[in-house]
Amino acid sequence: MLLTIDVGNTNIVLATFEGEKIVHSWRVRTDSRMTADELALMFRGLLAGDGVQITGISACSTVPAVLRELKTMLGRYYADVPTVIVEPGVRTGVPLAVDNPKEVGTDRVVNTLAAYTLYGGPAVVVDFGTSTNFDVVGARGEFLGGALAPGIEISVDALAQRAAQLLKVQLTRPRSVIGKNTVEALQSGTVFGFAGQVDGITRLIIEELGGEVKAVVATGGLAPLVVSESKEITHHEPDLTLTGLRLVYEKNVDLSR
Repeated sequence: MLLTIDVGNTNIVLATFEGEKIVHSWRVRTDSRMTADELALMFRGLLAGDGVQITGISACSTVPAVLRELKTMLGRYYADVPTVIVEPGVRTGVPLAVDNPKEVGTDRVVNTLAAYTLYGGPAVVVDFGTSTNFDVVGARGEFLGGALAPGIEISVDALAQRAAQLLKVQLTRPRSVIGKNTVEALQSGTVFGFAGQVDGITRLIIEELGGEVKAVVATGGLAPLVVSESKEITHHEPDLTLTGLRLVYEKNVDLSR
């Protein structure tokens, strides 16, 4: 089975693929202090629990400290397993039509590849993670750039820290837009506020693209909070990044061997 590893600022998401189908998946907290040996212990524990036999690995990371330890861990414990780590020099099939390609996070590249493969282009990917990323996919599958906004949890945490009478609330849809108490008012501002942000930015992107896109794809751990409230999101793909990692692996490893 192919093991895909997506290291984000908040969570590490792992999944195994058998062909195009996800067989197992896990989500664990990202800790930039973890050593290579600690990563190996965690990975082996997860894989052993489900009796998984790994035949290939594809990974990307937006956390440099974890990426360094991940490379060490893979070289030490999985040296005999074909491995692709998405970084400069790795074939992705995604042209980067931006001012400085080195600035583009690898997760945005694999999201672009996955969205274009699934839906064609132009398209927009909205990734709800630590930040809310708007990734714009061109008509030929190129990454055109996008927008970055503070993520939902970051915004809620900041509000709770800076406002003396406001507390961090459960991230869930309130019973109405007009909150009848402080908790519902905060939930309303969060859920409907971020849905409005997504729709507003997406409409501006679509306008710049000429008025039409093939898809607006939502992904990321917090996407379910907003998807049902957004008028512009057309598809929800929770495993978009993992699918992109599978596609990158297939472009770089001879699967006929």
